[in-house]
Amino acid sequence: MATFMVAQSAWAVPSRVSPPPRPPPAPAVELQPIPLADLQCLARNALPPHLGGTVIDGALPPAFVAARSLQQWQAGTPQRWCSSFYMRRQADRAVVGACGFKSPPQAGRVEIGYGVATACRNQGVARQAVAALLLRAFEDDGGDEGPAVHEVLAQVNPDNGPSTRVVRSLGFQHEGLATDADGELLVQWVFRRPLPAR
Repeated sequence: MATFMVAQSAWAVPSRVSPPPRPPPAPAVELQPIPLADLQCLARNALPPHLGGTVIDGALPPAFVAARSLQQWQAGTPQRWCSSFYMRRQADRAVVGACGFKSPPQAGRVEIGYGVATACRNQGVARQAVAALLLRAFEDDGGDEGPAVHEVLAQVNPDNGPSTRVVRSLGFQHEGLATDADGELLVQWVFRRPLPAR
């Protein structure tokens, strides 16, 4: 009996097509208020001793941010609006970034700032942190913590594509351009609190 071999065409369609691989889920991140003692260390460009090896390189806020928080705290600003936050990865408790409010709300608007360690970027960390800041900003209607917040402002360098994607994905709206005190041109992105249903 003869055996015949049939060559498969190079353009033959496989019987089963696998979907493209999915990206890994974003690491769960939680915000932890930075204690006063840590802010004092950070304002001096020193590593708070208890953090040790739990900090990813580049995750801590710059000294000027910690100093600004301390000045506001000493001036009597409610802690909610002047404390920065560590972004902690829940899996290993490592600090992967920092974020916070830059000052108390003015005319119903509060500004946020955030930064993520280079090794932890493009993993959804900043998006989770900014979403958590939005919840904190709108969690009450003022009371003894200051005026109610209706808008959250994020100012982003126009060349910072990843940060722009973060704010756009959360529903911030482009409002215009502004130049900061250092002469840097920034894009203003604003998230407006939805009006309550009537």
